[in-house]
Amino acid sequence: MSCKAGQRHHPLRIRQPRLSETLPGIGRPPLVFNVSLPLPDLEEWRAPPSEVPGVWIFDSGRSGPEIVITAMVHGNEYAGGWALENLRKRGPVLSSGRLTLIVANLEAFDSFDIRNPVMARHVDEDLNRLWHSTRLNGRDHSSELERARQIQPYIARADLLLDLHSTLWPSEPLFIAPPRQRSAEFAYALAAGRDLPQTVLTDLGHYGGSRLIEHAHFMSPGGTGRSCLLEAGSHWEPATVTVMENAIERLLAQAGTIHLRGQASQEPCDPEMAPEMAVVTDNIIARHADFRFIRPWEGGVTIPKAGTPLAHDGHDLIYTPYDECLLIMPNLRPRQGQLAVRLARRTAAPLRS
Repeated sequence: MSCKAGQRHHPLRIRQPRLSETLPGIGRPPLVFNVSLPLPDLEEWRAPPSEVPGVWIFDSGRSGPEIVITAMVHGNEYAGGWALENLRKRGPVLSSGRLTLIVANLEAFDSFDIRNPVMARHVDEDLNRLWHSTRLNGRDHSSELERARQIQPYIARADLLLDLHSTLWPSEPLFIAPPRQRSAEFAYALAAGRDLPQTVLTDLGHYGGSRLIEHAHFMSPGGTGRSCLLEAGSHWEPATVTVMENAIERLLAQAGTIHLRGQASQEPCDPEMAPEMAVVTDNIIARHADFRFIRPWEGGVTIPKAGTPLAHDGHDLIYTPYDECLLIMPNLRPRQGQLAVRLARRTAAPLRS
C-alpha cells in the first residue's frame, strides 16, 4: 500500500468546460440480468409456530445469546430465503441461547417477476431505510413500515444480528458493520472464518434512512447488541447462497464466544487469511441524470493512484481522491440523487477494543 494511501491529494470533483472526448464513459448499461437461481419455496414461513409470518424461532432451552438472522429485507434478494429455508429444514443445532430467523419482506417477494426482477425490491418503500425511531414510532404508514414495526421486538432483543443481502451489480462479497466498536468486532470475527469475505467495511450510514443494522439497539453507546450486514454476491446466483450458509455456520459455531468476548475462539493463523478493515470516506451521489462511469467498475476493485477518473456527472469528472482507493458496490445505473458508489480506504489494523 502506498505510504500516502488514504491521504487526500486529489480533488474528488473537477468541473470540465466540456466533456473529454477521450473519456466517453460506458453510458447506461441495459437492465438485463441472468437469473440462475430459482425461487425458493417459502410456504412454511407464511404461518409458522411463532404466529408471525416469516419468523421461525429455535430455543435451546439453555442460557445463551439471542441470535437473529434476517434475510430478504428486499423482496428480490431471495438467495437469503434459500439460506434460511435450508437451515430451517435441517434444523439448527444450538448449544445455548435462542435463534430467530426472519424472512422480512414476503409481500415484496410475492410480486417477483423474472421478466423484471428488480421491481420486487419493495412494495411501498425500502424496508432497509426505516429503522430510526422517528420512523418506527411516527404516524406514517406503508407496507414496509408496518412490517418493520411487526418484527422490531425480535430485533430489539438480539445480542447478535446478521442481516443477509446480495447485490444487483457485480461486486466482491463483504461484511458491513455500523460505526460501533462492538459491531466491527462481530463482523471481523465472522470474516475470519473459512470461505468467507475478508473485507469488513464501516461506512457513513445511508443517506436515505437508517438501515436495520443501525437500529438504536445496536447504535446505543452503552448497549451490548452487535450487528452486521453481509453482501454475499449477486442476487440470483447459487454461489451467493453458499456464502450466506458459510456465514451462518460460522455465526452459530462462534456465537457464544463472540457474545462474551467480542471475538471468535478460532482466529486465522495465516496473516494472509486475516480479515481486512476498510472505512468509507465518501458517498458519491449522482447529481445529474446523465451520470455514467468511465468503465463498468466492479465492487471491491482497488484503484492504485489518486486522480484516476471514475465517472462523469454532468460537467463534473469524478476522480479517486487518494491512492489505493477501494470501490464499494458501484451502481452502474444511478438515478439523479441516488448513491452511485462509495469510496473507502483500508485501515492499518482491525478495530479492536
